[in-house]
Amino acid sequence: MSKRALRIGVVMDPIADIAYKKDTTMAMLWAIQDRGWSLSYMEQEDLFLQDGRAYARQSELEVHRDPQHWYDLGEPAARPLAELDVILMRKDPPVDAHFLNAVHLLGFAEREGVLVVNPTRALLECNEKLFAQQFPQCCTPTLVSCSEPVLRAFHAAHGDVIFKPLDGMGGSGIFHVQPDGRNLGAIIETLTERGQRQIMAQRYIPEIRDGDTRILLVDGEPVPYGLARVPMAGETRGNLAAGGTGVSRELTARDHWLIEQVQPMIRDKGLLFVGLDVIGDYITEINVTSPTCVREIDDQRGTDIAGLLMDAILRRLG
Repeated sequence: MSKRALRIGVVMDPIADIAYKKDTTMAMLWAIQDRGWSLSYMEQEDLFLQDGRAYARQSELEVHRDPQHWYDLGEPAARPLAELDVILMRKDPPVDAHFLNAVHLLGFAEREGVLVVNPTRALLECNEKLFAQQFPQCCTPTLVSCSEPVLRAFHAAHGDVIFKPLDGMGGSGIFHVQPDGRNLGAIIETLTERGQRQIMAQRYIPEIRDGDTRILLVDGEPVPYGLARVPMAGETRGNLAAGGTGVSRELTARDHWLIEQVQPMIRDKGLLFVGLDVIGDYITEINVTSPTCVREIDDQRGTDIAGLLMDAILRRLG
């Protein structure tokens, strides 16, 4: 298959609205185009199912390394997804009903032989916060509950606790409750929607001051450098979207141990592109929907992470 130009589709957020300087999907699109492969652009709303076959309104896409003019789109036309070799699912969370329905539609293309990255079954199974809990030896003490008494008891036991929703991204909805318990009731009530919604509580990891490190795995193999997202003064969130600063660092022996714990399952699920979030000695999340931080690491280290992903896709296609 590698002897001809591959046909690659991408499902993403509106390309006109991306952050050009740091968008990871752009790195992937450049890597695809540099190989002479064709690009078809779709947004989630363009997908549809008719008589058991998946289609989308697709536009031919050309990308440029120009911060003033980074793309050109052709006229959209409805075509079967099975005409593509590969579809990159790069729609950012939240993983809501709209996202999950789109993943189900991509599953129909998968059954017709299209390689979806990451695989739809894994996208449906792997909640990014809950997936990490399959490796408790890698995690700080953690609770998932919607019960106020249960959540209060966890805070009483650990004193310094992070509370967060199960479907957030970019640091949204994260609360740090210190031993004095200030605003604990209001935070639990808000996040759980008065006991109707499961949330996560984790013992606070003070090493967050040194950064929340994103470690990228391509076909199960780690990129040798992570991106430590260091919080702003007075913040407990290192997410770049919350104002954190990204500083690349080499992986430690502990990082490699954590990676070894998760590698077998990541490979078993066929996950080609994964982002581990590590604070101190612990994994806090395993990102499978639309991992980022490629551009920051590439810029600081001279790596070509998107190129590694394209090589992995070629191997997977055989």
